[in-house]
Amino acid sequence: MSCASQTLTDRCDGSPTVTGALPGCATAGYRVRVNPAAEPGGASTGLSGQPGHAWFAGVRASRPVECVDLAQDAARLASGGFWVVVGEFDGPVRAWRFTRVDRSDAPGGSGPGSAAWGGPSASAWVSSLGRQAYCRGVGVIRERIRAGDVYQVNLCRVLEAPLAGTDGEPDARALGGRLARGNPSPYAGGIHVPLGPGLPPVWVVSASPELFLRVRDGRISSGPIKGTATVPEGLSEKDAAENIMITDMVRNDLQRVCEPGTVEVTSLLELQPHPGLVHLVSTVTGTLRGDRTDQVDWAAVLAATYPPASVSGAPKHTALQVIAELEPVQRGPYCGVVGWVDADAGRAELAVGIRTFWWTPDRGGVLCFGTGAGITWGSMAKQEWVETELKADRLVGLASSPV
Repeated sequence: MSCASQTLTDRCDGSPTVTGALPGCATAGYRVRVNPAAEPGGASTGLSGQPGHAWFAGVRASRPVECVDLAQDAARLASGGFWVVVGEFDGPVRAWRFTRVDRSDAPGGSGPGSAAWGGPSASAWVSSLGRQAYCRGVGVIRERIRAGDVYQVNLCRVLEAPLAGTDGEPDARALGGRLARGNPSPYAGGIHVPLGPGLPPVWVVSASPELFLRVRDGRISSGPIKGTATVPEGLSEKDAAENIMITDMVRNDLQRVCEPGTVEVTSLLELQPHPGLVHLVSTVTGTLRGDRTDQVDWAAVLAATYPPASVSGAPKHTALQVIAELEPVQRGPYCGVVGWVDADAGRAELAVGIRTFWWTPDRGGVLCFGTGAGITWGSMAKQEWVETELKADRLVGLASSPV
């Protein structure tokens, strides 16, 4: 369905607003409010819009003016605006508000940049867990399962390679364009707010295939992935059992914020193809509590669902303890959340932060990427290690190769 693209206009009272229609909507008239008090020279923040940009399917944003920690100030989103969310698996979940928002019907909107990406060499990547250490971790988890402590734990490792930025920081949009061409993904996107005064910096580029949370018209849905292979015939009974287990966890999580009796599994073990891989995906939906579909209690939603069930384990609390014991480095945005919240329309699309790169200025500049696998009693250590390689090879190759 065709909808009008959005452009920035000025209302008669002088306060800017974005007008147009959301992708997939039938009529125009959708507006992204801009709080004049938070604009350059305003009384709310005193911040001017600083350099920064973000992009997702059908939307591109620029000029960030504020950032909030959703664990402490989720109510700030109720004031409206377009927010880009990046949550760390083992750290804060933050939202940056952008005041320039452009939309189009084309997949990826205006899209990431087309500049050349100069990544690290393929041989420069090192892993936080080597093969032997990872396989030992699988054995530890299986023993914890035997003891009845957990049923499933997602065991991950972080790859990193030195990457010095040109003119300060690497071009996130250049990497986004390379991934879009070589590994198109339904929840691809990115955000880059450079290091500087005013706002916390962030540099994340994602090719996530997994929906964490979608909110629209008072409904919330999630699409957990469990089960990965190169071809459908490679998927096993273990994959199906693991998917059903995690789907039930997601159902339980959503029941904490949905109207009683509205949570349902609308699809189970759906086969979805992606570049070089196939996944088993299930979908869980429900009706959010509350009288207004444009007001979402994000503090309650995140408390009930975060971190995502598919990348933690069951039961979640104990699985997180096991992860902290076995993984030598924090995951950062990997296995966290990347996406956007349109607080004016009560809409959001948040992806699980898998197949995701992030850059840090530490040690002169480092590019990072995470990969992992879900461990159950039926897991074989060597096969789980191979799955982590399978998930990383294509994307790390794209990020490493010169354009």
